[in-house]
Amino acid sequence: MLKLAMIGSRGHFGYVISCLPGLSGKVEVIGISSGCEDPIDRLRDSLREIGISPAVYDDYHELLGLKPDMVVIDGPFEKHAVMAIEALKQGIHVFCEKPIALNLSDLDELTKVYRAGKAKMISMVGLRYDGAFACAKKLVDAGAIGKIKLVKTQKSYKLGVRPEFYKHRASYGGTIPWVGSHALDWIIYFTGSCPEKIWANQTREDNFGNGELEIAAQCQMVLKNGVMASASIDYLRPASAPTHGDDRIRLAGTQGVLEVSGGKVKLIDAEGERFVDVPECERELFSDFVFDVLGERKAWVDGEDTLNLTRACLLAQESADSGELVLWH
Repeated sequence: MLKLAMIGSRGHFGYVISCLPGLSGKVEVIGISSGCEDPIDRLRDSLREIGISPAVYDDYHELLGLKPDMVVIDGPFEKHAVMAIEALKQGIHVFCEKPIALNLSDLDELTKVYRAGKAKMISMVGLRYDGAFACAKKLVDAGAIGKIKLVKTQKSYKLGVRPEFYKHRASYGGTIPWVGSHALDWIIYFTGSCPEKIWANQTREDNFGNGELEIAAQCQMVLKNGVMASASIDYLRPASAPTHGDDRIRLAGTQGVLEVSGGKVKLIDAEGERFVDVPECERELFSDFVFDVLGERKAWVDGEDTLNLTRACLLAQESADSGELVLWH
């Protein structure tokens, strides 16, 4: 039985909540903490709804002092790295909201600590487990479009009413690392390669009074394996749209083109154009991590994936801030 601690509720802790009922006998929640000044109500109430009432700790250090086997980190974005580092140094496996670091110096320290230990670590890249994207990945791996040459991704969200911390770069980190992380993750995941060159742009104009929040961004990349890729990122999806997000990817290869949009997968190859049946994904993100920690199977994401994605996001943010081309470093 894995002892699980949970810190914070600012992001996608729902990945954990949805999986816990199916992990009965494998995971026990031993305590929760907000990790900051945030109230703990959302996390506590969500756990109570599935019949779990763990102890609440005002100080997350005290919670980690209980020596859990695994910790969910979903508190202040700017504390992700320091919390993860503290856990990893104690041999605690880390399931962390993305981005796992907001600057390269923190990422470098996190990388050093992770690689020096044995604890596992992943970030919350849940869209790898979306049915349409999981289906597309299997088709790519099976050679359905040949050798990938070009990738185009899109992440468009409704803005809605954002908490105060989104309005400040120091606590938000930027729209590229937050919204764009999924788009950059698809690029790395589908191609099996990291960026070599990144050029990005962003704007805060017309951001509806949200301070330093970037309302839109664009990233252009050349990957280490020669694939050209781009990511379109924005908070401009109208409130009247049927879904919160509009997630898309187009993969052009030597033997065809594959597109994911609106939960559908379209394949164009030598046999013509057609939609592919999309089965429900057979895995879930948090459960996959738990089974990996238990040694039952390898998850679809690992620590090196997490580090590479975070570096790609931070380098893209660096390029957008400076207006200059940035090389992988």
